[in-house]
Amino acid sequence: MRSITTLLGRSLLALSLSVGAVSAAQKSAPIHFGDITWESGSFITEVLRLIVEKGYGYPTDTLPGSTVSLEAALAKNDIQVIGEEWAGRSPAWVKAAAEGKVFGLGDTVKGATEGWWVPEYVIKGDPERGIKALAPELKSVADLPRYKDVFRDPEDPTRGRFLNSPTGWTSEIVNSQKLKAYALNDSFVNFRTGSGAALDAEVASSIKRGKPVLFYYWSPTPLLGRFKLVKLDEPPFDAAAWKTLADANNPNPKGTRSMPASLAIGVSAPFKAQYPQLVTFFEKVDLPIDLLNQTLAGMSEKRLQPRVVAEAFLRDQPQIWKAWVPAEVASQVSNSL
Repeated sequence: MRSITTLLGRSLLALSLSVGAVSAAQKSAPIHFGDITWESGSFITEVLRLIVEKGYGYPTDTLPGSTVSLEAALAKNDIQVIGEEWAGRSPAWVKAAAEGKVFGLGDTVKGATEGWWVPEYVIKGDPERGIKALAPELKSVADLPRYKDVFRDPEDPTRGRFLNSPTGWTSEIVNSQKLKAYALNDSFVNFRTGSGAALDAEVASSIKRGKPVLFYYWSPTPLLGRFKLVKLDEPPFDAAAWKTLADANNPNPKGTRSMPASLAIGVSAPFKAQYPQLVTFFEKVDLPIDLLNQTLAGMSEKRLQPRVVAEAFLRDQPQIWKAWVPAEVASQVSNSL
């Protein structure tokens, strides 16, 4: 009996050590986050990473890529998390979600939006800055052809300039298709910025100089926290028309405003199965959009790194993020700051 008990004890010890080794191995393998290049995405990513690392004890890292390539990587589990996923936008995401390869968790930023914008002074003027209204009747995309000279392209003075997203973003495809759908290619140059930072810099520079500028943008973003902007009207959302805009190869796109925004945290299927605690955490993330825009504006103006701003956010806004996680996790995060 003693030998059996001893053998059983040794077996249980071996099993315990084996399970512990597996658990340690799992925690030593980093969780790969997509390295998002726009401000809100990079900030949200760092907030999530800090809580995952400091509160739950899992190592993380980031891997670079465009929106399209990161969604493809998520479907293959080459990365496990996209911190800001505009769920349902791209055909690649829709297909992967239908196949159960990716999941959008939570409703992270309520009131998010996107569209085509101009500074308010283009329409209303700004007497304090001595700026006259150059397009006083500009209300919708249908009005743009008669105001092409207001937004004159410096390299092609016969047309206006529309500042599009960088190549590789889903929104760049949609905007290019919208130019076709609204019959604007003859009157506007489709100017693609090299990066999200370049788009920000171009728009901010124009606004600071009081110059007219027409551009694609979205919220949450620093710009909407810093400047007075007007979003141009587009036709009501139509799901069938949206499919023609999301398809870069569709020769006859139909005009419609963008799909209502649904911001989520994108995760791979293996991640969802392996990390139930983190899934529960991600599903509870809720960032107030006005506070987020203000935070991003400060990050942009002071040229701060997203990780630094995320740490400050966790220190200064505990009443927001502590509602996302259990008390013991919140305590560990707070102690780490």
